[in-house]
Amino acid sequence: MKNLWIVLIAMGVAACQPGEEAAAPAVALEETPATPAAAELLADVLAAMPEEFRQRYASRHPQETLEFFGVEPGMTVVEALPGSGWYTRVLLPYLGSEGRVIGANYAMDMWPRFSFANDAFIETQRTWTRDFPVSAEEWRGANGATVTAFNFGELPAEMAGTADVVLFVRMLHNLARFESDGGFLTEAMADAYSVLKPGGILGVVQHQARDEMSDEFADGSHGYLKRAFVVAAAEAVGFEFVADSDVNANPADQPGEDEVVWRLPPSLAGTEEGSEARAAMMAIGESHRMTLKFRKPE
Repeated sequence: MKNLWIVLIAMGVAACQPGEEAAAPAVALEETPATPAAAELLADVLAAMPEEFRQRYASRHPQETLEFFGVEPGMTVVEALPGSGWYTRVLLPYLGSEGRVIGANYAMDMWPRFSFANDAFIETQRTWTRDFPVSAEEWRGANGATVTAFNFGELPAEMAGTADVVLFVRMLHNLARFESDGGFLTEAMADAYSVLKPGGILGVVQHQARDEMSDEFADGSHGYLKRAFVVAAAEAVGFEFVADSDVNANPADQPGEDEVVWRLPPSLAGTEEGSEARAAMMAIGESHRMTLKFRKPE
């Protein structure tokens, strides 16, 4: 089963943290809504995406998620582990020519810890900070944001204090899984804090484990983390918890201790096409996700 988990985690990376402490309460906050012009622009950008892209909106809620995090045109946004660019393709035209997208990849010394990471794959990661901006050029359009990139643990000094928002979308579980090996989660959180301007926002979307589940289950290897763990990790480097949202919640996702998040759509790993087991996973839908907003103090 552990080997299966590793394979499934690899699938999640190619596509696309423990304790029994009580969850931090949500803070009542008067949110600043997106301006009507920004909301309309974002809706237009999303409506222009291909059909196969739009099919994910019901599970990923990109409009509501980006608005909750306060992403606006002209901002500098760090997108951690952008993968095939699902959010990047939205951010580039939405942020516009005055905006900037900064891709952030896992640390180079973290990649070899994945069983799938052979020499050829490692080489692709060595050049990722150069390759990602080139790949993103085809998504920019005529007036898209500029694109740069860095690896966690290697934040360029000139990027410090330049970002308005950092997005950690469905990528914290691997950092948590390998935290004891090299402090990768702490390192990434510290870089997120450093790259943000005072008052900047860290937005987290992450597969959420139930509070009563074991710490072993919620260590990241199954894809799930506990909310209290994520809040503590962010607060440990200086972030202030602001608010949470249930926009990406799915109470139908009730994993057992031997199940992984990749059993669900879109991976549907471990079930055969046309089987009752797969139909059951499809009926559940995508994972139950916490959506958390943090601020770097002024």
